[in-house]
Amino acid sequence: MKHHIPNFLTCLSLFSGCIAIVMIGMEQLQWVPYLVWISAFFDFVDGLAARLLQVSSPMGKELDSLSDMVSFGVVPGFFVFKLLAQNSDPSWLAFGGFFITICSALRLAKFNIDDRQSDQFIGLPTPANAIFITGLIWLPASWNVLSMPVLLAIAMTFSLLLISELPLLALKFKSYAFASNTFRYIVIGSTLLLLILFGLEGISLSIVLYLIISLLSNQIKPST
Repeated sequence: MKHHIPNFLTCLSLFSGCIAIVMIGMEQLQWVPYLVWISAFFDFVDGLAARLLQVSSPMGKELDSLSDMVSFGVVPGFFVFKLLAQNSDPSWLAFGGFFITICSALRLAKFNIDDRQSDQFIGLPTPANAIFITGLIWLPASWNVLSMPVLLAIAMTFSLLLISELPLLALKFKSYAFASNTFRYIVIGSTLLLLILFGLEGISLSIVLYLIISLLSNQIKPST
């Protein structure tokens, strides 16, 4: 029975992603970030459950990637497409949103065969990208991030970050000693602070801060 628990959690992540796609199609975009968070939660706990129960399997790894492709690849791509379709002129520019989906697929395929990503990420993780993209709707209107040129530029930039060779922090703890996890604790602490200070507006900002802290960690202590 315990062998099925991680895969069941992965399927819940996938199911949440499917609902998010339906919400986008119905133009209920305000629900999409919450559904992405739910998917990200189950994506985290499925791996945790597999490690705790010692039931990791090749099938679970493949299922996880397929689920991620839907929840963190198709969803943000479709999300940007829908936003651009409302504002873009010419209208075909809206299809640029699916560049996120393509780069997410490349990122996930690479992750499965890249042995450098055991204690760090190479390129932006797809869940972080999906959280950032869908959280844009909560940023102040005065920032103009949902205007066609700005949103398209953001989508292209973060798509390239997905497939970049940029080393980024992974929140994987081999121990909980502060000295060996300083930047990980800084990421967690600063994210909580942003959420306390700015509420939902801090969601996308926290991903940007994660990128900045990761870059600093590479310069100060590359092995962290």
